[in-house]
Amino acid sequence: MPPLTIRQLDGGACPMPSPKTFTKIADHFRERILSGELEPGAKLPTNREIAGQWQAAAATVSRALQALQVENFIRTTPRGTYVADDPRWTLSARDRLARVQRVKSFLAEGETSRVTAAELIVPPLYVAEIFDLEAGDQVVRREWLAGRGKTRTVFAVTWYPAPFAALVPDLLNTAPGRNHGLSARVLEATGRTITHARDDMHARPADAREASALGLPVGSPILAGAHRWSDAEGVIEYGEWCLPPRFTIGYEYQP
Repeated sequence: MPPLTIRQLDGGACPMPSPKTFTKIADHFRERILSGELEPGAKLPTNREIAGQWQAAAATVSRALQALQVENFIRTTPRGTYVADDPRWTLSARDRLARVQRVKSFLAEGETSRVTAAELIVPPLYVAEIFDLEAGDQVVRREWLAGRGKTRTVFAVTWYPAPFAALVPDLLNTAPGRNHGLSARVLEATGRTITHARDDMHARPADAREASALGLPVGSPILAGAHRWSDAEGVIEYGEWCLPPRFTIGYEYQP
């Protein structure tokens, strides 16, 4: 017996919106919001206008906008759909890598960062294992905080192989204006290309250092994660990060 299709499951009376078109519409507006092209409070086109622009069914447009609303990018009122005034979202590691590849910055439009540490250190054992180091070998450790206005969006620690510091001296610089472009500069200076990326995430209480950085009480719930960006030679960048409570990150994928 052949597998049931979506059309067969609903009896063929009401075709489901195309996943491809749905994700394209959602991705389009999400990227315009993340880039700053659509600022907080900006009004989106009507559902009918979006349907016409994309030659899509009304149900497809509604599904795309519902996803953005769940992710806290937009709000819907009787007067229309608007970009959230105080959007509680930030970029995922996947989003930040895409920004590095596209605009050579891992920060979102309107996001700024402050570096609190930049040093060469002997890392914890688990970090040494990630970089396949010998006992006593050092790595670059950078600790930084990002935000939009008064809203703190992420607290992070990123690690790089120690030899990279000779190629990109700003890896040991705490000047905030040089932080956002470092990932791109590392790739340019080393001539390496990220060919594999992995994210791991878990929810847990914030420790004292994380709580202080994010302006939270110790023990507040946070989403913590780690990313590894690598190529055939090994790990290029390893990062650990945490987000304030109720912040949203998300991504689309095709099964």
